[in-house]
Amino acid sequence: MADFLLEARDVVKRYATHTALDRVSLTIPHGSIFGLLGPNGAGKTSLIRIINQITAPDEGEVLLNGEPLQPRHIAHIGYLPEERGLYKKMKVGDQLIYLARLKGLSQRDATERLKQWFIKLDIRDWWDKKVEDLSKGMAQKCQFIATIVHEPSLIILDEPFSGFDPINANLLKDEILELKQKGATIIFSTHRMESVEELCDEIALINRSKVVLRGEKRAIKRQFMDNTYTVMYRGEVSLPAVYEEIPVDRPEPGVSRVRIRIGEGGSLPELINLLNSQAEIRYFSENVPSFNDIFIRVVGESATEALLP
Repeated sequence: MADFLLEARDVVKRYATHTALDRVSLTIPHGSIFGLLGPNGAGKTSLIRIINQITAPDEGEVLLNGEPLQPRHIAHIGYLPEERGLYKKMKVGDQLIYLARLKGLSQRDATERLKQWFIKLDIRDWWDKKVEDLSKGMAQKCQFIATIVHEPSLIILDEPFSGFDPINANLLKDEILELKQKGATIIFSTHRMESVEELCDEIALINRSKVVLRGEKRAIKRQFMDNTYTVMYRGEVSLPAVYEEIPVDRPEPGVSRVRIRIGEGGSLPELINLLNSQAEIRYFSENVPSFNDIFIRVVGESATEALLP
């Protein structure tokens, strides 16, 4: 078995005068949920289309399980596109059987697996409904089933929670995590950073056709931590200049909530000792950046760099 299920090596994709992907390289471990992130037009969809062999790279290569992509690999991939593609006039059951058979399942196996999924997602009475009679969320459930019914080793989900209410979004999250536990590798493309926080093991952030950030989620968070802490205390505190104190608010009389940044020459143990000697500490926590904050910062910085001569 190769070290990674999927590997992109220096992938370049051009459309006329526009470069959609510029030397993009990334590795996706087996059995992981990998967040493929970036603003609109960054190049994510171009990479997904190459992985699905809808288009081919102009330079570079993509490997699946250590092998360059080949037509037979399509049977091992499930793809849920952002733009849904069900046939509105067909009955749901007939359509899903048709799509499952395109992925290599027999009529019997397709029917058996689909009925299991219909029971699991509590949609038994949808089998004979036409797609045009379904809500957006209902159609989304059907397309999700079509994506994973052939039990692919690589699942690509592009904005999978679009159209879902919170209850069904949580249901789908549980199914995604269960698929991972069963050994599937999942590429998860979304603009919803709270979903990245909940689900992803690793991420790659693409902006202006280049990978501008990649790595394990927790390591990236550590990388962007700025040595600041939120503290709530009762009393009056005077700190040396090495500890930059920024008032936030006063939640109640005599109580202050502040942000404190430890500068060069300071230390966390010393800060705690100073606070304990002067006030009653009510709350103390290191500030951990959210992926939404990291996304905005990195995209902004990479855009600025692109404008520099």
